[in-house]
Amino acid sequence: MHLAAERERFEAEKRIYESAKLKFVGVDGYDVYNPSIPFRWQGKTYMFGRVERREEWARSWVRLFERSGDDEWTLVPNSMIYQLEDPYISFIGDTLVFGGTHVQYESGKIKSFCAYFYRGTDLHDMYYFTTGPDNMKDIRLIQLADGRVGVFSRPRSEAIRKQYGSEAMIGFTVVDSLDDLTAEAIENAPYIHGLFGPNEWGGCNQVYLLDTGYIGVIGHKSYRSQRDGREVLSYVNISFVFDPETREVADVKIIGTRSCYPQGPSKMPELVDCAFTAGIVMREDGKADLYSGIGDCEVGRIVIDYPFEGYGRIVEPEGLRQLESA
Repeated sequence: MHLAAERERFEAEKRIYESAKLKFVGVDGYDVYNPSIPFRWQGKTYMFGRVERREEWARSWVRLFERSGDDEWTLVPNSMIYQLEDPYISFIGDTLVFGGTHVQYESGKIKSFCAYFYRGTDLHDMYYFTTGPDNMKDIRLIQLADGRVGVFSRPRSEAIRKQYGSEAMIGFTVVDSLDDLTAEAIENAPYIHGLFGPNEWGGCNQVYLLDTGYIGVIGHKSYRSQRDGREVLSYVNISFVFDPETREVADVKIIGTRSCYPQGPSKMPELVDCAFTAGIVMREDGKADLYSGIGDCEVGRIVIDYPFEGYGRIVEPEGLRQLESA
């Protein structure tokens, strides 16, 4: 089924229990969007966010925010400024891994981009340790049940479109440890087929180990659509389940769209339908908070049903517990 048709069915049947925007304090005059998921460290809850002026693209930073109220986040004073876009986090053993997209410019124009990865056991003292392949975003990591590291890639190119029909593919490979995370290993990750239709693209945004050994993936799918006679870039929140042993995919579905979040502005007219996924955080009532950038200028949160029902429960990373009690 084409994504637009799948979306139409989702919109008719969706169950959204709560919808809110996040407020960011301490960054007056700047937008915060496309964040990491919230995470806890030493008794406090934090989130990395992309910080940018509404009218600018070339000056983008990632900053650390602390939860200061219901859907309110305050800039952590004197926290590190990373020259990155679209941050994400994962826990590998007792190590927090933080990543984002670094864009290289030449004479004011984008030359290339790649993922930078930082690691550490101190949130305020992370160090840069490796780089992803050129022109690849949406690389995500997960610690598997055997202690090794699963790696999801996301190549996107005209060559991909000509060969596979979709504008992007998602790959998956396994490395023994973070020391083995190289651009070559990521680039050579074998592809997972059947995720994208013709001229669609997307990627993984946050991945979760389930107690069945499966991997639960929260991601995004994208396609071009028409609205009021103008072409827009439509980004939707998705989930699917991946078996790292058989490499089979199950239960691919939309879990959120821009219309699920409160109304608001967009950075550009073609981004009015953009919901760029961050990930989910489980709630005490068994439902999930789904976080997403919206319109490339704000962050929204919706409450949804647990997206991996029937495939296992999320295993809390050991490193998360250690950092919480540090």
